[in-house]
Amino acid sequence: MLGRARVLTLVLATVASVAFVSSSGSAQQAPKMPIADGELHLGVASCAGSTCHGAAAPLPGSNVLQNEFVTWQQKDQHHKAYEVLLNDRSKRIARNLGLEAAHTADLCLDCHADNPPKDKQYVTFQVTDGVSCESCHGGAGRWIGSHIVPTATHANNIQNGLYPTDDPVARARLCLSCHFGDDTRFVSHRIMGAGHPRMSFELDTFTALQPAHFTVDRDYRQRKQAANGIQTWAIGQAMSINVILDTMLDPKRGMDGLFPELVAFDCHACHSPMSALEWAPRTGTAALGPGTPRFNDANLLMLQVITDQVDPGLGRQLRDRTNALHTATRADHSAMLGAARALKGVTAQLINLFAQRDFKAEDMKVLLDGIVANGLSGEYVDYAGAEQASMAIGTIVTAMQNVGALKKDQMDAINTALDKVFEAVDDDEKYRPQTFVASLRGFQQSVR
Repeated sequence: MLGRARVLTLVLATVASVAFVSSSGSAQQAPKMPIADGELHLGVASCAGSTCHGAAAPLPGSNVLQNEFVTWQQKDQHHKAYEVLLNDRSKRIARNLGLEAAHTADLCLDCHADNPPKDKQYVTFQVTDGVSCESCHGGAGRWIGSHIVPTATHANNIQNGLYPTDDPVARARLCLSCHFGDDTRFVSHRIMGAGHPRMSFELDTFTALQPAHFTVDRDYRQRKQAANGIQTWAIGQAMSINVILDTMLDPKRGMDGLFPELVAFDCHACHSPMSALEWAPRTGTAALGPGTPRFNDANLLMLQVITDQVDPGLGRQLRDRTNALHTATRADHSAMLGAARALKGVTAQLINLFAQRDFKAEDMKVLLDGIVANGLSGEYVDYAGAEQASMAIGTIVTAMQNVGALKKDQMDAINTALDKVFEAVDDDEKYRPQTFVASLRGFQQSVR
């Protein structure tokens, strides 16, 4: 992954249920995912007019920028998602999977493009546009006309089929449906074995790294939700671990022949050079010993720090059930599933808990100190944990800066130290725990 500082400076609580909790804390009907919302998808041409969202530059006096299409087309990597399916690596993956071609297979198009059913594709729709407007905002068949009338409201647009991306719970569910998978589209270990890159995601960081096509100003806050970065990060961590647990518990996805679905496990527990004698025990979690595939608990490592601050009692349960799942992976499949269900009984509570939490500056300081301290004690010797920790640190620093919790004269030193943290996880094949720990020591000094 790219270091956040360098880039910036250059599911669902119960996925099997139809109800979900929004970041406002109210239970409501889960919005339909854009790919299967039953709405007519019109294609980007319907949004690209110069008086709609295709202006060359932001238009003064408008409550939206109106150059959203241009930003997506020129700066957003989602625009190029379909093109990726035409490259040599994608062709190789398709051959390895026995597909005729990556750019025509629903297995690939479901995440590399807006790919609704054929009868929901209008004559102006083109799948070659990639991950386009309606991939995230939903089919525009009903809301395209109503959203421009003077009396339009955000609630009315949502009622007409607009997907509520401003809600971090709904946004996490949507993003994770491709950046990890769900019960309808899923990057399995077989797909990765065919050559697909490792999946990596963190909601707030990935949101921040995209070129924004909106401005969170007073008008935006009057019309929509505007969760701060810490709340978005916390919700994203809880949603991420829940979709991983859902994979383990899903009879259709949880097993692949004799083996459990290995995307739920830490890639680097197995994928490392045989000559690299670098295994080391971790602190704070169940001791599994070398040679044991470890459940991918990178999100749990972050959740533990957050939950210890928000609800210490629930934090103790989270720690106990996390350790129980690690231990169960060395027992049998039935024990593993039982431990996964018990763990989800705790993690499913966290989305609502975080959605109602107003994270203050003092919370941010405790979270930052906790993540750094855990790293220094050896909790992030595995790459996935260090990767999530680096993104978490970036998110918290940004949030602290936004609320004035960091002094301006500190920021040059902090950003320099933060760059070192990101450099330590820049390449998973070159990751060394001792280098990451050293970068954390430097960062800790910069924020004192």
